[in-house]
Amino acid sequence: TARRRVFVLDFKGDIKATAVASLREEISAILAVVRPGDEVVMRLENFGGAVHEHGLAASQLQRLREHKVPLTVAVDKGAASGGYLMACVANRIIAAPFAVIGSIGVIAQLPNFHRLLDARGVDFEQITAGRYKRTVTMFGRNTDEDRAKLKEELEEVHGLFQQVVAAHRPGLDLERVATGEHWYGTRARELALVDDVGASDDHLMHLAGEADLF
Repeated sequence: TARRRVFVLDFKGDIKATAVASLREEISAILAVVRPGDEVVMRLENFGGAVHEHGLAASQLQRLREHKVPLTVAVDKGAASGGYLMACVANRIIAAPFAVIGSIGVIAQLPNFHRLLDARGVDFEQITAGRYKRTVTMFGRNTDEDRAKLKEELEEVHGLFQQVVAAHRPGLDLERVATGEHWYGTRARELALVDDVGASDDHLMHLAGEADLF
């Protein structure tokens, strides 16, 4: 009988999760040839960024789960914010002792130049259709209503983030860990954010003794 196969993927994140373009092709290729008993290991390094881009990356990993392909995510340096959104989809998460894990939160920040422009006699005009087409802005005067609406939108995204984490890691104490904080691998294991502590190299060396690695 053929030895089982382990498909090893690497994902190095940036603020726009640009590696998702190749990830979707890699996963499609794996799904075209995968056999029962095969599995996927992803070495993930991702500290988060744009919500929709990292959400798409997590959705690509979800494709493996939906096809019943076991998925392990190994984190040597960090999986935080959007990176943890990806990692939590896995059946198993392994993190190095000092890997940064968590940051289950959402942030929006931008400078505001309104007072500078006003002092120099520069008017800023912004025309919108739809009450909330634009709330907090870089160049106009921001109101408490603008800030409240943006806060509401961030809270909604945070809620969606927590739903994904809860669905894949039901044993987590979300109230404890969904604060935006991050922890190092050893502590993350104690909090059940990850399953095991160790380097990806050791995990792959172990697998190489019992499976073919691609």
